[in-house]
Amino acid sequence: MKRTAFFISDGTGITAETLGQSLLSQFENIEFIKLIRPYVDTVEKARNMVQQINAAAERDGERPIIFDTVVNREIRAELASCNGYMIDIFATFLAPLEQELGDGSSYSVGKSHSIQHNHHYQDRIDAVHFAMDNDDGARTQQYDNADIILVGVSRCGKTPTCIYLALQYGIRAANYPLTEDDMERLQLPPALKQHKEKLFGLTIEPERLASIREQRRPNSRYASFAQCEFEVREVENLFRRENISYVNSTTFSVEEISAKILVQMGIERRLK
Repeated sequence: MKRTAFFISDGTGITAETLGQSLLSQFENIEFIKLIRPYVDTVEKARNMVQQINAAAERDGERPIIFDTVVNREIRAELASCNGYMIDIFATFLAPLEQELGDGSSYSVGKSHSIQHNHHYQDRIDAVHFAMDNDDGARTQQYDNADIILVGVSRCGKTPTCIYLALQYGIRAANYPLTEDDMERLQLPPALKQHKEKLFGLTIEPERLASIREQRRPNSRYASFAQCEFEVREVENLFRRENISYVNSTTFSVEEISAKILVQMGIERRLK
């Protein structure tokens, strides 16, 4: 079964897409054609959207599902004339909140993603720069300023997790690759010992690691299953010996890995 879903907004569309995607993910037996339409901020653009929605309805033989965060009433009225099933995200949640808080919403476009109204924005940008500057063990002298240091074998997902933690939550995350020399010494590298309370480990199934490394360095010892199995086994032994919390990244998205890290490390998500 196939259905078309539109994520429509008179702003960035991030809110409509994020919540809509979460809801649609619960319907595993349906294949969705997902179309993101941000900055539908005039009646003329809304009319064009109605044409696209009606065309999809005719093609599919089913009403498209529409998640919208459109604030302007004229634009919403135009969209409401389409042959689609509309879910007004703001109206669904704002009206009950207005009643509970005893205050009216400003119904402003783009508030949650605006730099002007998001004091956390600069924190996130600074954290991204920190993650990039401290990628792959580049600048261990800056670890005093880190909120967390991810450790693990090469290509187990440390870098994308650090970038996500920085961009999403403003967390200063560094990462350090554990090498074969570290494993042979059976102890943490000196640069990490003094920051042990900040360490969190990532591990991965050897088969998956070999597949990832094969794309980077085909037919190399680095990408061989035997080497990957050895590194993963030794690093997990090191984590257990040093009492370092860790998570297996094989089947988890970067969002899920990050959430698990924050919970296990007791780090508050910085949402301002």
